[in-house]
Amino acid sequence: MFYSIPTTRPDTPLLDTVNTPEDLRALEVADLGQLAEELRHFLIYTVGQTGGHFGAGLGVIELTIALHYCFDTPTDHLIWDVGHQTYPHKILTGRREQMGGLRRKGGLAPFPSREESEFDTFGVGHSSTSISAGLGMALAKKAQQVEARTVSIIGDGAMTAGMAFEALHHAGSSDANLLVILNDNAMSISESVGGLASYFARILSSRFYLNVRESGKKILSHIPSARAFARKTEEHMKGMVVPGTLFDELGLNYMGPIDGHDLKSLITAFNNIKDQPGPQFLHLVTQKGKGYEPAEASPIGTHSLSKIEPKSTTGQNEKIPTYSNIFGQWACHKAASDDRLMAITPAMREGSDLVAFSEQFPKRYFDVAIAEQHAVTLAAGLACEGMKPVVAIYSTFLQRAYDQLIHDVAIQNLDVLFAIDRAGLLEDGPTHSGVYDHSFLRTVPNLIIMTPSNEFELNAMLELGYDIKGPVCVRYPRGSITGQTPPANEDLILGQGIRRRLGRQIAILAFGSMVSPSLEAADLLDATVVDMRFVKPLDQSMINDIAASHEFIVTIEENAIQGGAGSGVNEYLAAAGYRGLLLNLGVPDAFIEPDKPENMLSACGLDIEGIVARISAHREAFLG
Repeated sequence: MFYSIPTTRPDTPLLDTVNTPEDLRALEVADLGQLAEELRHFLIYTVGQTGGHFGAGLGVIELTIALHYCFDTPTDHLIWDVGHQTYPHKILTGRREQMGGLRRKGGLAPFPSREESEFDTFGVGHSSTSISAGLGMALAKKAQQVEARTVSIIGDGAMTAGMAFEALHHAGSSDANLLVILNDNAMSISESVGGLASYFARILSSRFYLNVRESGKKILSHIPSARAFARKTEEHMKGMVVPGTLFDELGLNYMGPIDGHDLKSLITAFNNIKDQPGPQFLHLVTQKGKGYEPAEASPIGTHSLSKIEPKSTTGQNEKIPTYSNIFGQWACHKAASDDRLMAITPAMREGSDLVAFSEQFPKRYFDVAIAEQHAVTLAAGLACEGMKPVVAIYSTFLQRAYDQLIHDVAIQNLDVLFAIDRAGLLEDGPTHSGVYDHSFLRTVPNLIIMTPSNEFELNAMLELGYDIKGPVCVRYPRGSITGQTPPANEDLILGQGIRRRLGRQIAILAFGSMVSPSLEAADLLDATVVDMRFVKPLDQSMINDIAASHEFIVTIEENAIQGGAGSGVNEYLAAAGYRGLLLNLGVPDAFIEPDKPENMLSACGLDIEGIVARISAHREAFLG
């Protein structure tokens, strides 16, 4: 058991000899316990230096070792769901000494990446995709008469999404040689589970049982009534001691639950079932954060760690509130005065800062698990009955519910407020960065889209959005608030921006997080800066005034340039016959790789220096 994060690299003599899974498979089974201990120690040290997802990886140390030990990777394919748990996999597949560059420019991706390694067979980042992808691979191998195995590893959280069950439904009706491993870390193996159920699980995964099962299927294949009776008998026997009847009904052979930290049991099970034909389902029970006491005690709090930073001279590092904190405080305050408010989150209670809300208003709080589509349509149903649902959702995850947002909310013009967190570039890279919502939201009729540039605007926009009848989106970034002095007598009016600086010739129309760097850049350019506040409706009156008094208009947003807020300004100016110079700044037409957010902004030309350079070069090229 480890109790603290080491600041120096631990001694890992056995791990240092494992540079590929072939090296791992050359070890004796008796040596794997030491390897697991060293791998766990090294992972704790590494994540402490780089930051990143933590508890999930600690929980699959033994599973990862057993998978690479028993399966012929990379010929056999491992597909990891979400990817939070894949640091041990990266370490064992030739990337141990590169772990220090995790989530840094030119370094390792924080999730599996097909471009990074042949052992990363499918790129992930969003949950519940592994079974679909694995089934596709298994069916392709079947069609090509390739004997290699396919293994999809999915967590109990990811299993809550409808997509996972859609894939299971298809897998059960196929003859694909697919093994689905459910990594269940929501509970521990207690005595009530461990006795008869563990014994039964050993039987279900034994070669004797599996061979008899397959032989029986062949014998009874021409006797439908006997085959049906035998199947029902087997299912009822399983149902008495294991929770596998559902998966058997779907057509997968369920085995488990077994202890996911018992290397010998894992290796025995994998060796027994890896050559069995057809879809198989193995249920493992693990402990998130296994082996690190603080993570075991608080698996949610240690899901992801920030890099270890030196303490301040006073011995304490002051914690600055985040935009998520502002939203969470607003939600509690508003709910206290209006009992129509219902808060919905798709498994992001902590990230969206709804912990206090869930405790103060438990009957008005709904965590629907990883089910973004359901979250949005649930909100639509609540709105139909006169409630005021507030959907707290990350920008990147709202993409998964786009159909529901259009068909179930916008077309019916229902009264739903979307609090869209994590907008902008994030260090986890393209799977988590929220840089498309301006583009995909502004095309939808009936939607109002607001972009606060500071914590005071966020509060005001949540208030305004709550009072508006119809669907409203308030889109805000991750990270700390600005800490600015509250503005005096500054009203927020629907569809109206506000001038923040008056300059000459150049006007910058800035949206959300880009207002602050635009103001600093404007001091060097003597430019006017408008905090646009609204992506939809755009402040057409303000744009008209700016177009009449400036010969060079720049739009800037932390969103894709294509189809973003700047495109909306372009469309309006073109229709109005504007003949001046126009420049759109934003995230370019590329997936921005993981790095520190400030470096990602710099790479996109969205820091102060980049803004000044791009505007100056454009003005020089066209105005001289």
